[in-house]
Amino acid sequence: MTDNIENLVLEHLRAIRADMASMKDDVREIKSRVNTLEAGQATIIQQIGHLTGMAAEQHVRYDRLLERIERLERRLEIA
Repeated sequence: MTDNIENLVLEHLRAIRADMASMKDDVREIKSRVNTLEAGQATIIQQIGHLTGMAAEQHVRYDRLLERIERLERRLEIA
């Protein structure tokens, strides 16, 4: 009778080990996917920073053009 109990316990332990191995594989895959997502997010953040810089540059150019137009209007006495 104790042999049957020991065999039953061993079977359960083997099943638990198999489940743990499967879970380790799943966790490894999830970690890989999270790393990919983080890399993609970093790229997006970098692109947003680049676009923000370009927008700031456009604002500076716009302000310079406004200054030039105002100066021309003053010289021509239009304004």
